[in-house]
Amino acid sequence: MNSIENLQLREATAADAVAMSRCHLDDPVNPVADSRMAAYFDGQHHPQQALPARVGYVALVNEQVVGYIAGHLTTRHGCAGELQYLFVSPPYRRRGIATALFRRLAEWFQAQAARHVCVALANDSPNEAKPFYESVGASPFKKYWYAWEDITHNQNREP
Repeated sequence: MNSIENLQLREATAADAVAMSRCHLDDPVNPVADSRMAAYFDGQHHPQQALPARVGYVALVNEQVVGYIAGHLTTRHGCAGELQYLFVSPPYRRRGIATALFRRLAEWFQAQAARHVCVALANDSPNEAKPFYESVGASPFKKYWYAWEDITHNQNREP
């Protein structure tokens, strides 16, 4: 892994949705981001059983968004939280960005007392998604779904 020295993370807003979508353009498999991201951050798009509390973070290199993560509180599948989005532009993968984003979101879930967190793996998820989630402690619990029994115990694991 070749880490990036000038990586910055900050909380995302609906205004970041365009830049978040733009970072998908380098992905030959999934070049189009979810068109509902701005609505999600504005509290206008609600995934199944999502509760209002939600947050997202963007990863920036030289002020350019190269990745992002978002999650919300939920009651879905008996979980307290759900990781909704995680994406890193292909040229920036395997450099610690997803791990840094994951840790930041895990801290937010911990502050919300949401320990049991789930994530769905879509059919178009990058091939790296499943091994990444497993490397940070998630386990499969049903088709297309992974979960952390206690995400706070896994935020410091090295993938």
